[in-house]
Amino acid sequence: MNFILFIFYFLSVGPSNDTHTLTINITNIETVKGTLEIGLFNSGERFLEEGQALKTISVKVKSGSETVIIEDLPKGTYAISMYHDENADGECNRNFLGIPTEPYGFSNNFRPRFAAPTFKDCQFYLESNKTLKIKLKG
Repeated sequence: MNFILFIFYFLSVGPSNDTHTLTINITNIETVKGTLEIGLFNSGERFLEEGQALKTISVKVKSGSETVIIEDLPKGTYAISMYHDENADGECNRNFLGIPTEPYGFSNNFRPRFAAPTFKDCQFYLESNKTLKIKLKG
């Protein structure tokens, strides 16, 4: 590739800074112990299934509110699910009906009533740096 073609290629298709930062402010943390387990999904297929998140983040709880920053995300549609693993056993504990007994939250502060939320319930579009506020439900 000659130099002029390389410059044209670089300017038209080359490296892109088209990534964004997602800041998540998490509130209503009632117990300052354990970890927050966060899943960032970019597809409705297999939403909420273990091991299917685009990114998973674990944050040690140090106060009644925490901030998590995820960098280098391309423009797109995402959804977040999280739970507060208060007893640090590595799982979201549930009652006999399958309802979480540990605090949890979703993007859009979606509150499920009779079934788990869908990707569509929790989705948001990221096209620039964004801050979400998620209040845990316990």
